[in-house]
Amino acid sequence: MKERILTGIRPTGNLHIGHYFGTVQNWVKLQDEYDMFIEIADVQALTDNFNNPEKVRENIKKLAIDLLSVGIDPSKVTLFIQSMVPQIAELTVYYSNLVTVARLYRNPTVKTEIAQKKALFGNDGESVTYGFVGYPVSQAADITCFKGKYVPVGDDQLPLIEQTREIVRKFNSIYKSNMIEPQALLTKTSRIKGLDGNEKMGKSLGNAIFLVDDDETISKKIMSALTDTKKIRANDPANPDVCMVYYYHKLVNDNNIETVCSECKKGQRGCVACKKELIAKMIEFLSPIRSKRKYYEENINEVDKILLDGANAAKKEAEKTIKEIKKDMQINYYE
Repeated sequence: MKERILTGIRPTGNLHIGHYFGTVQNWVKLQDEYDMFIEIADVQALTDNFNNPEKVRENIKKLAIDLLSVGIDPSKVTLFIQSMVPQIAELTVYYSNLVTVARLYRNPTVKTEIAQKKALFGNDGESVTYGFVGYPVSQAADITCFKGKYVPVGDDQLPLIEQTREIVRKFNSIYKSNMIEPQALLTKTSRIKGLDGNEKMGKSLGNAIFLVDDDETISKKIMSALTDTKKIRANDPANPDVCMVYYYHKLVNDNNIETVCSECKKGQRGCVACKKELIAKMIEFLSPIRSKRKYYEENINEVDKILLDGANAAKKEAEKTIKEIKKDMQINYYE
């Protein structure tokens, strides 16, 4: 039997190439090696968007279509919506008794996100909700509800996995249970930079190429990408290491990357020509993804069935876990 992976993604918008190269590309590979559960984490998305549920709702199918379009295979993966598996919420309540508020505030990931939130909305802490501070507890329930052994994450998410492991150890100690302590499966690819050179690519930053972008949009975005600011004329030598166009060539134009680098350094490649080549390569790369997206958009009932089947399969697994947990906790009344 294959070992199980649980991972999730919040439905906050369409996927961009940062998501693809940084995370989702790896999921497509892992689905052949593991029994994989992918959660569309709408409940966790509500910790930031509780006053805008329409945003979360409208992004559910967009995200599902994106995932299917890049190669997530529903015959290999259980793709489901978090809120459709109520056992996760039940387990979150049980786990909330095992974690102190002080411990949650010490979680480096939570500390960073709270600081960002306060910077946006003021320093009085009024904007930080109970749900927001406690989302690592919900995440622990996500993982253990399906007995996930591995969780694919980047370095920045390691504190959240350790929090889950702590919860599991405490649960096992108190209730003499034998729940699995999940392990991090570190993602090899680093975070993908934005078109402007920002370390983070994102919709709110206006520096992302989305999988859904059409040819004209891709062209406009790449033509505005940051290049070596010291290069003045087309035949001036330049430094490709500070050029975002070269950075993206490495992602989608690997066969010609040595030529791109060499010509750039020798002043044999103008920025406009280099951008046009990248535009062609990016469109070529995204074309099959967009074709699959078109198929699913025209067959939305198929997407609905995939999500419903995924929810039903996830619920069956979660029901078994909750039954075992309630027995260990001695709250399995009348059974």
